[in-house]
Amino acid sequence: MRDATLLDALILGVVEGLTEFLPVSSTGHLILAGDLLGVSGDRGNVFYVAIQTGAMLAVLWEYRARFLKVDPLLWRNLALAFMPAAVLGLLFGAYIKSYLFKPVPVALAFIVGGLVILWVERGPRAARIATVDTMSPLDAFKVGLAQCFALIPGTSRSGATIIGGMLFGLSRRAATEFSFFLAVPTLIAAGGYDLWSHRNLFSAADLPLFSVGGTAAFVSAFVVIRWLVRYVATHDFRPFAWYRIAFGLVVLATA
Repeated sequence: MRDATLLDALILGVVEGLTEFLPVSSTGHLILAGDLLGVSGDRGNVFYVAIQTGAMLAVLWEYRARFLKVDPLLWRNLALAFMPAAVLGLLFGAYIKSYLFKPVPVALAFIVGGLVILWVERGPRAARIATVDTMSPLDAFKVGLAQCFALIPGTSRSGATIIGGMLFGLSRRAATEFSFFLAVPTLIAAGGYDLWSHRNLFSAADLPLFSVGGTAAFVSAFVVIRWLVRYVATHDFRPFAWYRIAFGLVVLATA
């Protein structure tokens, strides 16, 4: 692995922001992009997780009125949804990074995830939960269980929570918005834990890399968030499924 440059950080930040909230796996794209750029290994993996904070800040900015209102029901549901992946991540995170943060496992996860999306979108689905405000604690916990699949790189955190939410009765918009909100505690915890655990790999000289990557992730994620809310009002996720399958097959053919 070579050291990342500011251009690498910019490219990876844009990749992160564009893919974090779409059901296409930001981590999978970052692993593959980093592999092409020659930025990989432990430092690269930590960098990928850390710049997700920029995308998370885009959610906080776009929904700042909602978060500043300090809705106790929303925070309760977010806490319940956050717990399952947090526990499993602590138990198996090191194993996952050692064996699954590689192009071939990521490509396979892309393909499987695409097939799951096609299965869920195979026909009209009645929603019993129209908005995030009407979710019960059990609804939130079940979405949290779905998020656990995103520990496998290439699965997609957004894809797991949105498609899982739809399977559990959330409307397309409610599942999408709850996925945005759930990104806040999830990405803060993941980024903070990884940076602290691997703090010996970095120094103050790396701050420009994180600043450029995080800023690029913020700007590109902000654009995607606004676009995706409008998109789900009139479209389903099948185009993303076909993209995942095609992309995964290309990676398998060239790996």
